[in-house]
Amino acid sequence: MYNSQHDFEDDEDDDSDWEPSALPDHNVVEIPKWFCLNCTMVNIGDDLHCDVCGEHRESGILKRGHLASPFYGADGLTEDDAHAADGLQGPSLQSFASDNATAIGFDERMLLHEEVVMKSHPHPERPDRIRAIAASLAAAGRCYPISAREITREELLMVHSVENIEAVELTSHVLSSYFTPDTYANQYSARAARLAAGLCFDLAAAICSGSAKNGFALVRPPGHHAGVRQAMGFCLHNNAAVAASAAQISGAKKVLIIDWDVHHGNGTQEIFEKNKSESKLDLFEVL
Repeated sequence: MYNSQHDFEDDEDDDSDWEPSALPDHNVVEIPKWFCLNCTMVNIGDDLHCDVCGEHRESGILKRGHLASPFYGADGLTEDDAHAADGLQGPSLQSFASDNATAIGFDERMLLHEEVVMKSHPHPERPDRIRAIAASLAAAGRCYPISAREITREELLMVHSVENIEAVELTSHVLSSYFTPDTYANQYSARAARLAAGLCFDLAAAICSGSAKNGFALVRPPGHHAGVRQAMGFCLHNNAAVAASAAQISGAKKVLIIDWDVHHGNGTQEIFEKNKSESKLDLFEVL
């Protein structure tokens, strides 16, 4: 594990196309830039709409509602995060639990996982991602939350080695650390990773058992680059692999994992490449 930025020597293959901008040269006039709240991409200049997704520069997406969490106001949240739902007009998601509604796996404590080291370009995998998604889902009014729990060590051992589990757990004792140059952790990251994996496990089990018609895990940190032993590519524990294991425990004989991302899900492939009951369809960008 990297203990500081100065320890970085080798670039990681996964997500290698993302590079933080160099520190500004004070002798050069900087072009104004802003970051889209919806898709998180950088925009240059004074345009009012995002070049990538079209969202307005002064987006009100977070003002439309915030996904209610069963652990609202959890210890460790900043005042802004703990009271993010105060005064918002969006309907409560719990009131929409029905046969036609989608179960959502979410917990506000995952917002605490963030990069501590300040850079000129914010990391693409940051809390704003799920804040924006949560607000949109709350505004839609067709979702309801499931209770969150941290995945157990025994459940993680179905897909990961002890080496991965203990390496992630060690980050809870350090203010800032890195697994690879692009894979950060802080003192809250291990819990966030356990919550993300636990929500994916329980959501898959609920769907397979029939207690939920369908579901969506709104979780972070992500998982598809995390392999049997190593955390990498923004990912600590492999959430998709955990969900697939939960589905099989619940009676599924075959599981198809569709990985739709700009990069190949190498971690998921490594975990299941010798398991004939798991199939994986990977859709990613080829440059």
